[in-house]
Parts: sequence; C-alpha cells; structure tokens
Amino acid sequence: MAVYGMKVFAGNSNPALVKNICEILEIPLGKSFAGKFSDGEIRMEIGENVRGADVFVIQTGAAPVNDNLMELLVMIDACKRSSAHRVTAVMPYYCYARQDRKNKPRVPITARLVADLITRVGADRIVTMDLHAGQIQGFFNVPVDNLYASSILFPYIKEHFHEDLVIVSPDAGGVPRARAYAKMLKSGLAMIDKRRTDPNKAEALNIIGEVDGKTAVILDDMVDTAGTLVEATNTLLDRGAKEVFAAATHAVLSGPAVERIQNSALKNLIVTDTLPLKEGICNGKIRCVSSARLFAQAIRNIHNEDSISTLFEILH
Repeated sequence: MAVYGMKVFAGNSNPALVKNICEILEIPLGKSFAGKFSDGEIRMEIGENVRGADVFVIQTGAAPVNDNLMELLVMIDACKRSSAHRVTAVMPYYCYARQDRKNKPRVPITARLVADLITRVGADRIVTMDLHAGQIQGFFNVPVDNLYASSILFPYIKEHFHEDLVIVSPDAGGVPRARAYAKMLKSGLAMIDKRRTDPNKAEALNIIGEVDGKTAVILDDMVDTAGTLVEATNTLLDRGAKEVFAAATHAVLSGPAVERIQNSALKNLIVTDTLPLKEGICNGKIRCVSSARLFAQAIRNIHNEDSISTLFEILH
C-alpha cells in the first residue's frame, strides 16, 4: 500500500500544544470531530481520507483523564478502520504511569493496562515524554520513543542559574536525572529523603548533600498537588538554602496545587506544556517552556524514517 503524506489529528486534551506542533510542521491539523452523546459516550468522526496515510494522533493524559484516554483509543480505532498505513499515538503525558508495579497486594498495574489498550486498538508506535518509570516502555510490544525534557529544561536552567547552585532530587528515583544535570552544570547535588504515607501525601524527612548557602533547584518529572514540592522547599530552606526553585516536565497541578505554589516560599516553578495550562497561570511563580518543537521534530523524523535518537536528551 502506498504511503501518502503525513496527517496529524488530535482530540480535545491540549489544543494549544497541537496548534504549535502543526505550525512548526507547516501542515494543517486533520479534520475530525470528537464529542459526546447525551449519555456521555465518546463520539468520534474522521473528516478526511486517511487511506494509506502516515497518521499521528496527538492526545495527552490531561484531566478529565478517562475521557481523554477514551478519545485517543476511539480516534486510533477510527483511523485504523479507515485504512491508515500507520498510526502513531503521541502522548506527551502518559496517564496512569504512577501505577506501574504491584507495591502491595491486590492492586492493579494500570500503566500496563493502558499500554495494552493502546496497542490492541491498533497503535503502531508511541511517542511520549519523561515516563514516570522507564520500564513502562517494556509494557508495549510496539516501538516507544520516550523523549526527555532535559533538552528543553536544561538550557533554561543553564541560562538563569549560575553560582552556588545545587541540583536537588526529590527522591531516590530521580537521582540519575539530577546527577546528570549537576555534572553538566558543574554544580552540587543533593537528595531529599522522602517517605510517602499515602497517594499524593509525602513527608520530606532529611536532606542528603550540602545545600547551606546555595541556590537549590528541585528536579522532578511531574507536579501534582504540589504538597511534596512545598514540603521539600521548606526543608531545604530550613537546612540553609538561600533560594529554592523547581523544574518539572508535567504540570498536573490538580486540586490546591496552584494556590499552594503561589503561597509557598518557592521562587519559581518551571514546567513544560505537555499538559494544558490555564490562561494566565504562567504570569506568576509558574513559568512555562514549550515542548512543541521537540515533538514536531520527532514526528517529522518518524515520518521521514530518520533516526530520532539525537532528540532523546542532551545529558545522558
């Protein structure tokens, strides 16, 4: 079957990011309709011919998560049933990634369930960014391109922070990421000894590393309710840090997160636009850098059958 040009479709999860990606690719967004029936069921219709096309479906795991996930599945199914040559699911934020293992009896591995749903419905390839756990790539039986936000966040940090800098990992799992940043920046490295009591609840107990008199930058893959971030900020200041900043890939910012950040001692939080941000939210303590160019380049390289390994990250 002959492969025609690239086509990009999207659901309703993050229209601003999709618009920027299409502008960089210099192609129009594919015609489609994603709505609901009166009882809440997802209604989907592809509005143009995709037979033999290389289709990219962009849909991030934003709230309402279940609706957006279902939109993604239904859109992939619609494209496959319309004889698309290849369908790539572009998920800037992979939802349900925090449930990636059985850490206690009688709990699901929902990250694997979502992977099964996406592949069984017909996705031929997955593009995402900063998976919460790298092993999630192994849940798929199709290629997974896990892009890294370091190519976006590192230049920002390098430009805005210089002397007496210490990079802080919020937990043991984030140490490799923080160590890579610290090595490139020739800065100090510290880790927060964090004990999680419940989901979305954690208590920062101790700081491993020297932070006294330094500017601390906390690195994380996501900020959800911001409870851990605020607690970590207070702990670092108590240990003598001059100022505390933070950088995270995915701005989930659920519940009281924005209010907590605005009322905290945190100077600034730098995030990407993998998740939609409310209008005006980036005018205060929260700063946003765009991931559109990175995703656009990944889409272009995949379509052209070029390597995308150079896009993965700049640090490791």
